[in-house]
Amino acid sequence: MSILIYAESVDGKFKKVAYELASYAKKVADSLGTNVTAVAINIDNVSDLSKYGISKVLKVSNYTLKNFNAKAFADVIKQASLKENAELILLSSTTDSLYLAPIVSIGLNAGFASNVVGLPISTAPFQVRRTAFSNKAFNTTEINTNVKILSLAKNSYGVFENATTLTEETFSPSLNDTDFNVKIESVEKTTGQVTIADADIVVSGGRGLKGPENWHLLEDLATVLGAATACSKPVSDLGWRPHSEHVGQTGKPVAANLYIALGISGAIQHIAGINASKIKVVINTDADAPFFKVADYGIVGDALEILPRLTQKLVAFKAQNT
Repeated sequence: MSILIYAESVDGKFKKVAYELASYAKKVADSLGTNVTAVAINIDNVSDLSKYGISKVLKVSNYTLKNFNAKAFADVIKQASLKENAELILLSSTTDSLYLAPIVSIGLNAGFASNVVGLPISTAPFQVRRTAFSNKAFNTTEINTNVKILSLAKNSYGVFENATTLTEETFSPSLNDTDFNVKIESVEKTTGQVTIADADIVVSGGRGLKGPENWHLLEDLATVLGAATACSKPVSDLGWRPHSEHVGQTGKPVAANLYIALGISGAIQHIAGINASKIKVVINTDADAPFFKVADYGIVGDALEILPRLTQKLVAFKAQNT
């Protein structure tokens, strides 16, 4: 069973999820006695993928693919899979890949399983474990099509080095004008800070921070931790923070290794969107806040008083261990 992965990138560099996907694919490939090929779009240096088990990279260089376009990128992956006779196609669970996967699935008449956690339970029949009901449960999904597509849940497997010899090959798929029916007029990018999509740690604030003038306290903590900053829906609705930082079921989903909620009561939509995070910490003045029921650790207190002290302690801890 030949394996192909789509190695996501931004600004000419691979995202962390690409390395996690490569690590996962290598493990599956070893169990099947095969190798892993990656398709990479507009990246000059792809050598890092060899550290994580990728044997071959199809390098696509095309200016028309400068910005993400779901239909065009899906066409690239489809043609790459046909070229390599791939029977198993692996993507991440980022917003981009979740747009791509169904289009690729239709184009290849392939079964698709999203939010996969863990290695396949069985390869004959092909079964995988997936999260369900906003990460409150798991199910076992069986795929019976010849070509199978999986999207791996973020931070569900990890990044593991497994060096291989890498072959690079230029790949020039033929793209149709209809691939570009959707026109991109502008792209706004966040610079100089960790993005929510790539963050291992997310520090998120709610109305308990009382106002935007106090947000620097949250940002100070995030800087010390190397974390991304986020917020609850009411905060973005009030205009305290941009909507791009809104996390939850109605915002950006979060599957961080550590999620810290400051002054967030824990509405069901918010919990559903961050429930895939491994460790959840909440600080809130209300001991009966719903968030405490799902948190791994909780502090009952005013975030505005606790935040400076927590940041100070972490700065001192880091100073002692560097």
